[in-house]
Amino acid sequence: MTIQIDKVLYTGKTHTTGGREGASRSSDNQLDIRLSPPGSNRPGTNPEQLFAAGWSACFIGAMNRAASGLKVKLPADLAVDAEVDLGTAGDEFLLQARLNVSLPGLDRDIARAVVDGAHRICPYSKLTRGNINVELNLV
Repeated sequence: MTIQIDKVLYTGKTHTTGGREGASRSSDNQLDIRLSPPGSNRPGTNPEQLFAAGWSACFIGAMNRAASGLKVKLPADLAVDAEVDLGTAGDEFLLQARLNVSLPGLDRDIARAVVDGAHRICPYSKLTRGNINVELNLV
């Protein structure tokens, strides 16, 4: 069963043309990018990179919230390196992902609790849960 939103906090709006070889612009003009197919070496980014950037940024926010609930102070130099793979299985196109989380100086068990908590909180993690293969790695 899908949980329904009670209150919308923000709506991101984009206008995209040309698919993977096109362009995308946000309604507020803060995002104005060229798109290019993965591995093409043409100017522009691709949906997998955009998804990785969005997810990793959101995940850091979720880690802050999870750490607060655990009464843990996160290191200032924390980082999330997201890797999103586009692949195939037979005739199907699929995604899979890895979030490589760096929480330097934090006890490994506490770091794992923060990462697991963030994965429960983060809307991007909720979006992917049960839909694609996801690895959460402490690095």
